[in-house]
Amino acid sequence: MNKVHVKTGDEVVVINGKYRGKRGKVMQVAPSEGKVIVEGVNIVTKHVKPKKMGEEGGLIKAESALYADKVQLICPKCGKPTRVGHKINADGKKVRVCKKADCRAEF
Repeated sequence: MNKVHVKTGDEVVVINGKYRGKRGKVMQVAPSEGKVIVEGVNIVTKHVKPKKMGEEGGLIKAESALYADKVQLICPKCGKPTRVGHKINADGKKVRVCKKADCRAEF
């Protein structure tokens, strides 16, 4: 089983490729493939057939998956892209930590 450093609902920024610098919310994570779907990033055009009688087909725009390596988590406290560290609290819970030296926020 593969681990991914982001979770559904996290705010991320794309760090390379066509959409570099674009921010968005993680909508879906696929750890087995190592991919994520980010809102408003990697838009593709799909051809859709009508499913039922009277329903219209056509072209729709949708977000496509991109590799999780290409996104970096944005710290909710300092608002900067950061690497993710892990720390165990006093109550035994494992939390994610901002790796920026001046921030060190838990989320």
